[in-house]
Amino acid sequence: MRLVFAGTPEPALPSLRRLLASRRHEVVAVVTRPDAPAGRSRRPQRSPVGALADEAGVPVLTPAKASEPEFLAQLADLAPDCCPVVAYGDLLRREALAIPRHGWVNLHFSLLPAWRGAAPVQAAIRAGDEITGASTFALEEGMDTGPVYGTVTEEIGRHDTAGALLERLAASGAGLLEHTLDGIEDGELVAVPQPADGVSYAPKVTVDDARVPWTLPAPAVDRLVRAVTPAPGAWTTFRDARLKLGPVLTTGEPDLDPGTIRVERQRVLVGTATATVALGDVQPGGKKPMPAVDWARGVRPEPGERFE
Repeated sequence: MRLVFAGTPEPALPSLRRLLASRRHEVVAVVTRPDAPAGRSRRPQRSPVGALADEAGVPVLTPAKASEPEFLAQLADLAPDCCPVVAYGDLLRREALAIPRHGWVNLHFSLLPAWRGAAPVQAAIRAGDEITGASTFALEEGMDTGPVYGTVTEEIGRHDTAGALLERLAASGAGLLEHTLDGIEDGELVAVPQPADGVSYAPKVTVDDARVPWTLPAPAVDRLVRAVTPAPGAWTTFRDARLKLGPVLTTGEPDLDPGTIRVERQRVLVGTATATVALGDVQPGGKKPMPAVDWARGVRPEPGERFE
């Protein structure tokens, strides 16, 4: 099939690589978000998907909005049979959805109808789910509401961060997406409507969402930190300055008030609503990540001092 691939960030790369290497399908163009300022120079930079397409010699379309008449005309001229989508980042309206004869097929990183929305992996970890996965579905105007072609499942490990889990799902999901497109071309795959039960939502995670409330139980603190690692990154404040936090370990020691810091020889403990947690790496503003014990040697927390 003639494909126009839509995607933007790194998790979309395994799918694009797989389709570029396919003997059955031809990626005739890529749609991605416009170049955006990045790094210290703030110079406009291609998205990861756009950069890979450039390397492969595939035309790249970067509409500011996927509803622009110029983009819709370009897409129609390409005459795609199907448009696979992985984390594109813009809403697709009816005019765009109607162009490919087999529609748009979205790879979403959850087992739909669970965790519809922008941050399904983060939501699954924070909720304490033990199993998640990826789904391919027929894109429609609703938020991840279309009928499902197929799924793959993935166990959420005890120490999984959102970054590690998403990397695995991006890899397994790429195979699922290719298999789905093969089945559509062969006429052997029919999408099944999502059940009405089990719907949940995963909105975009903001920096404010990543602030650690030390009044949560220790397991919830652990899950929150892992859910926002590496981005936007968990944080707290110490002496009115922001401190970024890496994954923590629960200790089962219930002897500190929420947010209270205790420095030991080889670890830094913080109280929660239940047990203490031991900090891993931390990152003060303007500095590189460092072990929490090294940070504590420098700032010397007073007895009873706490994170806010």
